[in-house]
Amino acid sequence: MWRPKLMSIPSAEQALPGRSQPAYVVNDGHYVHGRPFLGECPQGLAQLMVGMGCFWGAERRFWMIEGVYSTSVGYGAGHTPNPTYEEVCSGLTGHNELVRIWYNPAEVTLETLLQVFWQSHDPTQGMRQGNDIGTQYRSGIYLADAAERQIAEQTRDHYQHQLSKAGLADITTEILPACVYYPAETYHQQYLAKNPNGYCGLGGCSVPYL
Repeated sequence: MWRPKLMSIPSAEQALPGRSQPAYVVNDGHYVHGRPFLGECPQGLAQLMVGMGCFWGAERRFWMIEGVYSTSVGYGAGHTPNPTYEEVCSGLTGHNELVRIWYNPAEVTLETLLQVFWQSHDPTQGMRQGNDIGTQYRSGIYLADAAERQIAEQTRDHYQHQLSKAGLADITTEILPACVYYPAETYHQQYLAKNPNGYCGLGGCSVPYL
């Protein structure tokens, strides 16, 4: 039966109960370069998690950046433990579609990655990106510590200034501490490398960061 998309995040009490173990096995090994993307962030690298709409196109945007070691897609910032894609799409988990980025901070800075984040989607749309509507498409940044949060807030304020000059709306991006991350099913990982003509809903505001 068709149900309207939920446009607000459910409470923990309202969310689906989930499960204590993953409902599926994810195959490791990045489809593009073969490096790992599961488990803990490798020593010497840093981690950034972002939500910017459908995670297929968003992941491709980041794996192409020099200094990014590996990327994956998954679910986070919600309540339901070990959700499935179908559960996330129901709007009843509270989770966002995320890209997890492992990068070498000696080669690419957090600020540079966030510049790509801001310019690659529309951060003013609330619980949607274009025709992708629902809480799992919200704009979000999930960070390791207060110092990273300060950088994220500075880049947000700068981009808000740019958007305001262009007559666009206020940013709705949530900026939160790093959340529990549940890797998505194998077929979602590096989806647009496996399916070059697949759907990509990624689109920005046509407003440059600088």
